[in-house]
Amino acid sequence: MPVSVINKHKIINDPVYGFVDIPGELIFNLIEHPYFQRLRRIKQLGLTNLVYPGALHTRFQHSIGAMHLMQQALEILKSKGHRISQEEEEGALVAILLHDCGHGPFSHALENSIITQVTHEEISMIFMHKLNDFFDGKLSTGIAIFNHSYKKNFLSQLVSSQLDMDRLDYLKRDSFFTGVSEGVIGTERIIKMLDVADDKLVVEAKGIYSLEKFIVARRIMYWQVYLHKTVLAAENMLTRILQRARYLIMNGESLFATPALLFFLKGDFSHRDLSDDPEKLRYFSLLDDFDVFTCIKMWMDHPDKILSTLCNNLVSRKLFRCEIQSEPFDYFYIEEIKSKIIGTFGISEEELKYFFYNDTTSNYAYNMDSDKIFIRLKTGKILDIAEASDQFDARMISKEVIKHFICYPKDVNK
Repeated sequence: MPVSVINKHKIINDPVYGFVDIPGELIFNLIEHPYFQRLRRIKQLGLTNLVYPGALHTRFQHSIGAMHLMQQALEILKSKGHRISQEEEEGALVAILLHDCGHGPFSHALENSIITQVTHEEISMIFMHKLNDFFDGKLSTGIAIFNHSYKKNFLSQLVSSQLDMDRLDYLKRDSFFTGVSEGVIGTERIIKMLDVADDKLVVEAKGIYSLEKFIVARRIMYWQVYLHKTVLAAENMLTRILQRARYLIMNGESLFATPALLFFLKGDFSHRDLSDDPEKLRYFSLLDDFDVFTCIKMWMDHPDKILSTLCNNLVSRKLFRCEIQSEPFDYFYIEEIKSKIIGTFGISEEELKYFFYNDTTSNYAYNMDSDKIFIRLKTGKILDIAEASDQFDARMISKEVIKHFICYPKDVNK
């Protein structure tokens, strides 16, 4: 039986929203659990602080903020006559609170290097099921809402859709901490305009301009913050550091690492491994930003030239040059850069992958094939925002934008 903690109206002072209420004993106990407390030690935006120094906020803060917005959204929907039971309300809060609990440190770099067989969404679900066992099945409704199997679809949409509490919080929070004012959105107005029709979330017509701003802000934040070319360079450097560390360990090299990171450097694990083996999941629950960066600082003096060079460059912010454009790069241009890298660093063709990266990145402003954002007109008619808006060309906002990029050391003279 879990130990019950008496909740005396706990509050958290959040820099974005002010005072946030912790609504009840279960939510309080989940926040106190080590699985959730780990999120204090994982930055929301990974290495983005190398471009925007204020971007040091954590996934813990984001999860609390998303829960706060969920509380507001549920109150608005109840005030408009929609029946939401106490169990469903608690379930929705559980789902949004724990939606990011499966993230590892520098999540995308980790998933591209040493934990490649299972996604952070899958690990979040594993954590939820383990917590559900610990709390005697009290998370069952929240899990159903999280995985979109609950009978009321609009509750799942509040957790995961193109207009969910996750996105509303991270756009507002990330713009706040980066200082990128283009990402500021009218969160409060959007939430006040929410309603439900035919078990789908809709937005009253009066909120359409706030939604247009939301979609534009999301597009700007992706290209100006999340997919900023210097952030891409740093994340790719980190990915190659972890890949090189694993390569050395697999080939018998001695390499310092914290127990949690060493465990995953020595082997890749599947969803079943983490779900069925408590020891493997325990190691993941101990893994955070501090493990990774502590090791990178130690590896700065490692005798392996590739590993030490990459680590020294990342720690001292001597980041690779990143060129990004709409069209693929010229083959001969790439070959010239590769040849100069090999000459400058004295590395082999096989080792070139640690110093030259050629890839693509993409983003939708609005995905018309996903859960759509619906507007309810004054006449009662419900339209996709792409149809209802007089500001958007549906083809423009729904088109996937793909950009090509290359990263390589600035030491290379072109």
